[in-house]
Amino acid sequence: MSTESRVDRWERRAEWPLTVAALLFLIAYAWPILDPELPSGVRHALGLVAWAAWALFAVDYVVRLALATNRGKFFFRNIFDLLVVALPLLRPLRLLRLVTLLHVLNRHAGGSLRGRVVVYVAGAASLILFVASLAILDAERGREGANIESFGDALWWALTTVTTVGYGDRFPVTGTGRAIAAGLMLSGIALIGVVTATFASWLIEKVQEVEDAAQTATRRDIEALTEQVAELRRALQSTAARQ
Repeated sequence: MSTESRVDRWERRAEWPLTVAALLFLIAYAWPILDPELPSGVRHALGLVAWAAWALFAVDYVVRLALATNRGKFFFRNIFDLLVVALPLLRPLRLLRLVTLLHVLNRHAGGSLRGRVVVYVAGAASLILFVASLAILDAERGREGANIESFGDALWWALTTVTTVGYGDRFPVTGTGRAIAAGLMLSGIALIGVVTATFASWLIEKVQEVEDAAQTATRRDIEALTEQVAELRRALQSTAARQ
C-alpha cells in the first residue's frame, strides 16, 4: 500500500471526527463571546473543550505530515493548515471544517452542478457571516473607540462587509478587527463572483430551454408541412396517372 493512499485513508477516517471537533470548538468559541457574563467555571470548561479540539487538529496535521511522501511539498501545500493550528489569531478558521456538513445537505440538492454550488455557497456564506461576527465582536468589544459592542452590531457589520456594501456606520478600530475585515472583504468578492456565475448559468439554461422548445416546435411544423407537401405530390401524381 502506498504512502499517499495511507494519507487519503487517514483523511477519510479523520473527516467526521474533525467535523465534530469543529462543532465543539464552535460552541466553546461562541458561547463566551455571546455571553460575557458566563460563570468562570463554565468558561474554564469551554476553554478545555477548545484546547481539546485544537489538539485534534494539531494531531491531524502532524499525522498527515508524517505520512506524506514528500514532506517539503506537503508543508508548502498545506501551510495554511499549519497557520490555522499555530496562530491564535486564525483560530476561528478551524470552523471551516464544518463545510464537511454540507455534504449531507448536498444529497438533497439534486444532481446538477448548479444545485450543489448553491448549497455550498449558501452554507459557506452563512458560516463565514457567523464566524466573522463572532471574531469581530471578540476583537472589538470593550476597546477604546469601538462601535461594535453587541452581536447584532457585529452581524450587521459582517453582512454589509461581505456584500461589499460597507455603510460605514460600524467599523473596526483595532488591528485584529481590521485584519478580519480584510479577510471578509476578500471572501465577499469571491462569494459575489460565485453567485453571479451561478445566476448566469441559470439564466443561460433557461434561455437554452426556450430555444430548444422553439426549435422543437419549428421542427414539428416543418415535418407537418413536409408531410402535407408529400401528400399533395402523391395526389397530383395520382391525378396525372388517371389522365
